[in-house]
Amino acid sequence: MLRRATPRSIPPLVGEGMVTRTLRVPSREVVFVKGVVEAHDGLAQLFAEHGGDLTLASPADREAELDELVRDLARELGGVCG
Repeated sequence: MLRRATPRSIPPLVGEGMVTRTLRVPSREVVFVKGVVEAHDGLAQLFAEHGGDLTLASPADREAELDELVRDLARELGGVCG
């Protein structure tokens, strides 16, 4: 009997000098979050784990800016940041 492969979560590869933050938003908001992140030119890369479970990776020298953005998005979209 063959078993179906189940998707496995693979964490994003983030190099030295980078920081990450997690953000959980309703899945319908992922495209909006992606647009906002892209509008902040060079601030972060967005990785979608599953549905609205997101990881944002940013250069360490922009950590405060990333924290502010993640908090604002969580507040506006009813999400949870970590």
